[in-house]
Amino acid sequence: MSNQSVSTAIEKRDNGPAAIVEQYRESLELVMPSHLQARVGAWIRNTQGLIRRDPKLMEAAQNDVGQFIAVLMDAGRLGLEPGTEQYYLVPRWNKKKRCTEVTGVRGYQGEIELMYRAGAVSSVIVEAVYSNDGFQFRPGRDERPVHDIDWDLEDRGTLRLVYAYAVMKDGATSKVVVLNKGHIAKAMAKSDSADQSWSPWKTDTEAMWLKTAAHRLAKWVPTSAEYMREQIRAQAVVDSEQRPEPLPASVPAPAPGTVDGDYDEGPVEGELVD
Repeated sequence: MSNQSVSTAIEKRDNGPAAIVEQYRESLELVMPSHLQARVGAWIRNTQGLIRRDPKLMEAAQNDVGQFIAVLMDAGRLGLEPGTEQYYLVPRWNKKKRCTEVTGVRGYQGEIELMYRAGAVSSVIVEAVYSNDGFQFRPGRDERPVHDIDWDLEDRGTLRLVYAYAVMKDGATSKVVVLNKGHIAKAMAKSDSADQSWSPWKTDTEAMWLKTAAHRLAKWVPTSAEYMREQIRAQAVVDSEQRPEPLPASVPAPAPGTVDGDYDEGPVEGELVD
């Protein structure tokens, strides 16, 4: 039976992974950020199409549907698109279960999206440096790296470095992250499926270098919506402190010889807010 026939047969039983995604529509919508809730239907259809087109991913989702849905719930909670460079869906071998299962891997675009959404940065720069590029960065002396690319070159060479930094809303530059091949090798070694042919480390090597740098940068840049909520709460406190006190129900008459309302209220305390 062809892969397409298998997929169709599964859907007809209404208990295959693609069908179950639709059954979890309400649960997924509940955990999604507001910007994604408006297009939850398209999000679900894209996910269903992805697993129907990929036999290995379909098999992994069938092996543990609960794990598959948990991964989708994580992607939905983060507000990221599964099966893209925001959020990879990867069939990973589970030694205990002795079968593949679906795992979620945040891509570099997903890491960047979370930084932007937190509201603290105006721009995020994540770039790969090839052996034929010019690159210079001296920590403590240079605010940002200098990266020269000869766009006329047909071959920029091999991957040499990757770097990432953010420009904050106030114009300041975040910590600059620079990683070499050794750093990337250590990160890759932590992946259980890095040596598999379907792993993004094999199919999209540059993207995984970029993702590693973006992930390191996330330690130095707010990536949570909680940051935005804290800013809103802080502004609310400032606004409440600056709001004038309501007048008492009964305002005493001004003393003779004074201008209306020019009575002594005692010292006024003020706070300078930066």
